[in-house]
Order: sequence, then C-alpha cells, then structure tokens
Amino acid sequence: MTAEDDESGRWPAAARDYRVVLLTITAGAVNAVSFIALGKVFSSVITGNLVLLGVAATTHSSVEASHAGVALAGYAAGVLIGAPLAARQSQRAGTWPASVTATLAAELVVLAGFCIGRELSDGHPHDGGQLALLIVAAAAMGMQSSAVYRLGQMSSTYLTSTLLGVLAGLATRTRPDGLGRSLGALAGLVVGALAGGILARSAYGWLPIAVLLPPAVVVAGSIVESRHDGRGRGRR
Repeated sequence: MTAEDDESGRWPAAARDYRVVLLTITAGAVNAVSFIALGKVFSSVITGNLVLLGVAATTHSSVEASHAGVALAGYAAGVLIGAPLAARQSQRAGTWPASVTATLAAELVVLAGFCIGRELSDGHPHDGGQLALLIVAAAAMGMQSSAVYRLGQMSSTYLTSTLLGVLAGLATRTRPDGLGRSLGALAGLVVGALAGGILARSAYGWLPIAVLLPPAVVVAGSIVESRHDGRGRGRR
C-alpha cells in the first residue's frame, strides 16, 4: 500500500481498482470489434499494429498498412488529447483525480460517436467507413490509456506488463502490488473481448452495452463520490 492509499483509506484504493477493471471490459470489447470488423487490427494494442505495419511492408499489402497506420494515428491523437486533460491539477486528487473523470467523460462521448457510426453502417462498415470508425475507436482507447496512466503504474488497455507482474510473482513466490486488480483486469479484458466479439457478429445493436456501460458506470460513480466528499468537507 502506498502513502497515498494510507492517507485516503483502503476504500478509495479499492474503488480505483474496480473502476480500472471495469474499463478493461470496454477495451476488450472495442479491440474485438476493431479486429473483427475494422480490418483485423487493434484499437489499443499499438505494438501489435506496429508489427502489422512491418508485415504489410513485406507482403506489399496496402490495405493492411492503411488500417494499421490509421489505428496508430487514431491512438496517438487520443493520447495527445487525453494526456493534457488527465494531467490537469485539481483540488480533489487522492487515488482518483477529477481530471481522470473528465478525461473518461470525454472518452465516453467519443465512444458514443463510435457506436452511432457503427449503427449507421448496419454493423458492416466498408472502405472509408471502416477507417473512420477505426480512427474513432483508437482515439477513444488513447484517451482511456491517458486517463488510467494518470493513476500510476497501471493500465486498462494494454496488459502485457500486468501479465508479466502476475507471472513474475508466481515464479518468485511473491505477491505483486495490486494483484487483485491485475487479475481482475486480465479477466475483464477477456470478458469484454468475448462480449464484443459475440455482439459484433450477431447482435451489433446491443454493442453499446459492452462499449458504453462500463465507462458510464465509472464516470457516474466518480462524480457521486466527488460530490459526497465535497459535502463531507463542507460539514467540517
């Protein structure tokens, strides 16, 4: 437990962790849709897309190159937008700064646009429609990555280091910090991908549930907690 957790109490740290896990569900769903319906690339696993760019160069596939490049550009744009927003200083810091909530609220708007665009394409976007949806999805994941990065050494969109920590702890028989969050995040990513994959293939009209509900719950819970804390300080 960090000094920040000691000051804020265990519940704020637990609330932070369950929110991060919820966000991994959306990341899994969006990545699944991107891979299945938007050109077999990922919206947040950018290192994988860099590999695909290299593969596209060897196979001379302009389609693969364009999709991987658009995903990379969209993610970069999301980070460039989200990082300054998440880094803003606010009176309420602790384990969940208000700037993180603001960044996730902005991401929620972008994800809503993604879902609307997906609906307008009847679940089967082609050509320019694919690229437009891909850049929006990747931008949303870049914003989410920036928001969670503001919280410290954790992620909700790319979990290779999370898996590394769990496996290294198992191999060395030590308990890594945030083990519950790490396991929950890995499970959440798989659950989100499963839900996104099923809905993208057979029930795309229900896709907003997997994409929008988790961040909406996180943002709403953060706002309620912030107001509660504000009332508590006002009584002192």
